[in-house]
This record gives sequence, structure tokens and C-alpha cells, in this order.
Amino acid sequence: MIIFDIISIFPELFKPFVNGSLVKKAREKKLLAIRAHDLRGFARDAHRTVDDKPFGGGFGMVMKADIMYRAIKSVAKSKFAKNKLKSPKGTRVILLTPRGKKFSQKMAVKLAKEQRLVFVCGRYEGVDERVAKKMADLELSVGDYDLMGGEVAAMAIIETVARLIPGVIGKPGFLEERGTKDGFFESAQYTRPESFSPKKGINWRAPKELLSGDPKIISAWRKNHGKTII
Repeated sequence: MIIFDIISIFPELFKPFVNGSLVKKAREKKLLAIRAHDLRGFARDAHRTVDDKPFGGGFGMVMKADIMYRAIKSVAKSKFAKNKLKSPKGTRVILLTPRGKKFSQKMAVKLAKEQRLVFVCGRYEGVDERVAKKMADLELSVGDYDLMGGEVAAMAIIETVARLIPGVIGKPGFLEERGTKDGFFESAQYTRPESFSPKKGINWRAPKELLSGDPKIISAWRKNHGKTII
């Protein structure tokens, strides 16, 4: 089982995510667990403050390092060592940030081998840099764009990693069939009807190769109409 922990000021965003589709079934089969933690629960003032104005001026608010420290230390069971937080074996603390390393299928394969993934979701102008330098094991981005927060990115990574867990999707052998040494192979797919006409004079047909019944012809067609996602 892999445990996915999320630290966020909007933990409610994950309720429909964990209770829908294959993710819910995987949770029920105890193949994975997903827990969203409210960052405000680690604040110590009456207003549950988690952010403040940036040093040096500028727009927006920055999420506070001390609040993040308490949250990460508690959720990840990290210990203070050598001037920074150190995660237990099998645990990775991931800060989601546009400045992070771009997430990939190959990276998902590595993360699927961990026992616990802790996602730190920033908001507003960002997170105090001491979180990246002193607390996180890894900084990740899901693309060259800026989201309103890390929650959507966390869901994308969780889904990508979760589908690599045997039993989460497909029949036995599904991962072996679709996986390659470089990543994950995805081919174009067709299903019934064999042909249909959206407009008079137009007929959209499925490729004859896929209807041939010949495994070699089908395999060759799929290799020529697919892509390895790394």
C-alpha cells in the first residue's frame, strides 16, 4: 500500500477525488490511502494564519515556513537532522511548485516504489523558500504553467502513480503489457461501431488492420500509431 498525504489549506477539494471512480475502488481494496490535512490546523493563532507579506515587498502573500515545518514534521514523521528535516525511509516530501523538476512517467515509476508520498500544496504568491531548501525531498512541477495552487498538480501525480500499483486498473498483466523499459506505451484505440456516418457522404471507419484478427498486423499497427510516454 502507498499512502498519499496532502498538506493544503483547501483539503475539501480532495473529497470528490478520493471518493470517485477507480481511486475509490483502490482505497476500498486497501491498495492505497489518501489523506488530506488542513494546514491551518498547524497554526497557533486565533485566526489560524498561514501566510504573511513577502520580505522585500511585492504583491500577494507567502505561506509561512514555521507553519509548514510543523505540518511536514507531523504528517511525514520527519525528524530534524543536519540543519533540515529528514524524512523516514520510504517517505518522500514533495513540494509542488512551477520552479520544480518537470514530472514524468519515468519519475512516476520511481515514486510508485515509495511507501508514503507527502504533497505540500502552495497557494497565493508561493511558499517560503526555506520549505524547499530545508524541508522538501523533491520539488515537482506538472508543466510549464502556473496554477492557482498545488492541489490539481497533486491529484495528477497521485493518479499517475496510483495506476502503476498492481490491481488499481485493468486485469492482471495490464501493466506488463503497456509498460516498457523507457516508460509507458499508449496507442490509438477504436471500438464499435466499425463505421458510422456523421453526415451524408462521409463515412468514418475503424482501421482495417485492427479488424484483421491477425496479432502481428494488429501489433505492428499499434506500434506505428502510438507513443512511449517517458
